[in-house]
Amino acid sequence: MDFIIAIGISIGVLAGVWTFASAVLALCTFAGFLSWATFFACGGKLNGLKTTLTSNLSGVFWGFIIVKIAGVLTPMVGGNVGLAIGVAIGAAAMCWQAKISWLGFIPGAFVGCATYFATSANIKTAVIGLICGAVFGYLSELGGLGLQKKEILNDTASAS
Repeated sequence: MDFIIAIGISIGVLAGVWTFASAVLALCTFAGFLSWATFFACGGKLNGLKTTLTSNLSGVFWGFIIVKIAGVLTPMVGGNVGLAIGVAIGAAAMCWQAKISWLGFIPGAFVGCATYFATSANIKTAVIGLICGAVFGYLSELGGLGLQKKEILNDTASAS
C-alpha cells in the first residue's frame, strides 16, 4: 500500500477518535490538531514527537510571559502598546531559543503560543491539547507505517 494512502487511513481513523474523545472529555480539539500538524511539519518519527512537544510547550511558556509583560506595561503605556511590546519580546525570544537545538523548531513555538492565546490564556487546556495532538501524530505515523508494512508482507506472501 502506498504510504500516502496508509497514512491517510491512519490519520482519518485517529482524527475521528481524537475529535470524539476530546469532545467527550472536554479537551481542546483544535489544540490537538495544531500539535498533530506540528509533528508532521518537523519531520515525524520519535525525534518529531520530541521536537513537537518541546517547541509547542515552549510557545505556551512564551505566551504566558507575553501576557505577564503586557500586564506590567499596560498601566504605564496602555493595553495595546503593552501587548504589542510583550508580543515583540516573546516573538523574538521564540526565534532566539532556536539556538538551543531541542528548541530549534521555530514554527512549533509559534503554534504553541497561538494555542495559548486561542484558549484564552488557559495553560492547562493548551498544554493537554498540545500533548495529546503530538501523541496522536506519532500514533498516526506508526499506524500508517504498520498498514504499509502489512500490505508489503501480504504482497510478498502472495508472490510466494
